[in-house]
Amino acid sequence: MRLIRYEGNPIVIPNPNHEWEKGGVFNCGATIFNEEVLLLYRAIGNYDTYVSTLGLAKSKDGYNFETFAEPVMKPEAEYERFGVEDPRITLLEGKYYITYTAVKTPVPKGDVEFHIGIASTTDFKTFERHWTIINEYRNKDGVLFPEKIDDRYVLIHRAPEPHMWIAYSKDLKNWTDHEKFFSPIENSWQDFKVGAGAPPIKTDQGWLEFYHGVDKNLHYSLGVMLLDLKEPTKIISILEDPILTPDEEYEKVGDVPNVCFTCGVVEKDSKYLVYYGAADKCIGVATIDKTKILQVL
Repeated sequence: MRLIRYEGNPIVIPNPNHEWEKGGVFNCGATIFNEEVLLLYRAIGNYDTYVSTLGLAKSKDGYNFETFAEPVMKPEAEYERFGVEDPRITLLEGKYYITYTAVKTPVPKGDVEFHIGIASTTDFKTFERHWTIINEYRNKDGVLFPEKIDDRYVLIHRAPEPHMWIAYSKDLKNWTDHEKFFSPIENSWQDFKVGAGAPPIKTDQGWLEFYHGVDKNLHYSLGVMLLDLKEPTKIISILEDPILTPDEEYEKVGDVPNVCFTCGVVEKDSKYLVYYGAADKCIGVATIDKTKILQVL
């Protein structure tokens, strides 16, 4: 089973007229807001400093997007002063929470310090910073579940690498009971590292998680798994093969070659629309029928 690429890909590309996003646009969170699909995407302008900001794109149909002249989220807090990256959006208790990579030290210096930042918004115009979490590790690929399980918030993250972990919290700040639940698989398309993609989607059969896997040639592909509704560390089903691999030119050639990397999926017109960064340069979308993917899993 494979995702079907939209024939109009890429759907968002760098804008040479905007200094902050002239270098690359990629790795976007996605949600439905006021009956529109919103993408909160990572943007690069100056490659010398490689500091990311977040831009906003809107669409009525999920394929044709309007973008804007200014970013909606820039580095502000001390812990993110060198970049806000790879946002994921979770609607949780009436508020849109953004988990993102908060970069604390300059990227060109090599040993970069980064953590999972948490922010929130109700209107996608203003964003309240909260804090970074699990700071004992360099950590990223944090995604929040859209509801509590046993009265605790639930998070997938990736520290220590190269595994996927689940952790729990009462307050979104202090996280405990970390459990490794998925690791790279030798001699496969995901034998180097694995990490969360979009926030999990609740279905009658389990939590549907679109994730990424990386092979030892550093090719990034997408996979999908189904997690137990009450015990999310339990994998009910997982597809052996990737559902999207970097095959198209815009996925193979860019700032980081051979990358398909998702941070956001929405449900629309009986399909899952999977938005992904392609080669750290542009944004594409690929789809799958909701019924079909659950039948296969």
